[in-house]
Amino acid sequence: MEEVLEQLLAYGLYTGLIEKEDTIYCYNSLAGLLSFEPKACNEERIEKEIRNIKKEELESGEYLEKVLKEILDYALVKGIMEDDSTITKDLFDTRVMGVLTDRPSNIRNRFFEKYSSSPKGATEYFYQFSQDNDYIRRYRIKKDIRYKVESPYGELDITINLSKPEKDPKKIALLGKTVSHSYPACMLCKESEGYFGRLDFPARENHRIIPVKLSGENFYFQYSPYVYYNEHCIVFHEEHKPMKIDSAVFGKLFSFVEQFPHYFLGSNADLPIVGGSILSHEHFQGGNYSFPMEKAGLREEFSLDKFPELHFGIVNWPMSVIRLNGKDKERCAEAASFILDRFRSYSDETLSILSHTGDTPHNTITPIARKRGELFELDLVLRNNRTTEEHPLGLFHPHEEWHHIKKENIGLIEVMGLAVLPARLRTELSDLGEAILENKDISSDPILGKHHAFSLDIKKKYKNITKDTVEEILRAEVGKVFLEVLRDAGIFKEDEAGKEGFRRFIVSLS
Repeated sequence: MEEVLEQLLAYGLYTGLIEKEDTIYCYNSLAGLLSFEPKACNEERIEKEIRNIKKEELESGEYLEKVLKEILDYALVKGIMEDDSTITKDLFDTRVMGVLTDRPSNIRNRFFEKYSSSPKGATEYFYQFSQDNDYIRRYRIKKDIRYKVESPYGELDITINLSKPEKDPKKIALLGKTVSHSYPACMLCKESEGYFGRLDFPARENHRIIPVKLSGENFYFQYSPYVYYNEHCIVFHEEHKPMKIDSAVFGKLFSFVEQFPHYFLGSNADLPIVGGSILSHEHFQGGNYSFPMEKAGLREEFSLDKFPELHFGIVNWPMSVIRLNGKDKERCAEAASFILDRFRSYSDETLSILSHTGDTPHNTITPIARKRGELFELDLVLRNNRTTEEHPLGLFHPHEEWHHIKKENIGLIEVMGLAVLPARLRTELSDLGEAILENKDISSDPILGKHHAFSLDIKKKYKNITKDTVEEILRAEVGKVFLEVLRDAGIFKEDEAGKEGFRRFIVSLS
């Protein structure tokens, strides 16, 4: 264990998590955490280890993963950890990395010092720090499956997320016997910074957040530990209050991209089914990434008399998207608010679009802001969460025929053209490929049976499927399913009736 701790300290020094003056302090803290009787800290061996660290192992997270595994194995043998479940190991190794993670005040001071010279330099620093201290577990992220598929709207991004650990069934059972907690109120609350964690709440000793002002309100900036795309960040309100899409939201989004012009920032919708997974805490998601929807051009352009200085258009996209831009962010926000207010009460029964069922509202918007040079730009994705007997999970939601691939809500990230697909598909698609090659009947298979119609369709389309081509074929077909999912979520369809309906809504804005 002596050598393992020295390797971890070498890692901390190499990445800049700690300074040389911190070495003995951290060594003693780690030894105490492991109930390990320390000897003299050998700084010469640590210096030698620093020289032996390979850059590629560092960047992939392999070096840290190997060191932490040694520590976790030791903790298990010594009875410091009660079991080797993923939840228990994550709780403990986060405590370990918390020893190497600097105090919030120092991280914030460093961030703003860099921001004074370059906003991009500040976010690059914070993103690297969040990886180095294992808040973003690089060795898990690299396991995610990522690829692109062609579509009539340009390339779509597909990911099968494997980095978010599944909960251990035994631990889930234990949750029913534990006392409920109200602190922190949710995983987005500022109180989670440094929190020690529990069975139903991840440890956050290595978590740091940066304060930002958006339209005069206090928010915090952090990165997502699961990074679905480059520099995937989350910006959340200092208060635990519900998500709400209103006139103030557009100003907040523009305030952020003005401060960080190399990032986009968007919000999930504020209604169930079409909203995000956490509607109880106001937050946005952003990052340094160009999504397929951003790259899509305009299908039609239009103008609004109320806002002659702004440019408007309908985006060439399978969902229903209005894009507006202009130099004045206040006028852009006013225009967005005007469109939102009109859409909240808009119905078109010929297209099954109803604004309300009784007093229950159905219409809302998913907004995404960015800067293009001197222009402020906003995409407004029109959403409706109405349900019907035929589609009880949502009329403008992935229809049942696609649930074998994607059943979950279509949130901000998918709206922009990045499919976040469940981890189960890695094994299922591999097994499905083998079944197709062996021409197996999977109709009654308890796991693969849901892909039966999908596999029959593939066999009809492709007459010569081989071991070398089956994976590529399946990936392409999954991409086509995702395109259909986006079409299902679009309220104005791409047929002539849908296009004409979209134009009627635009006319109603005049």
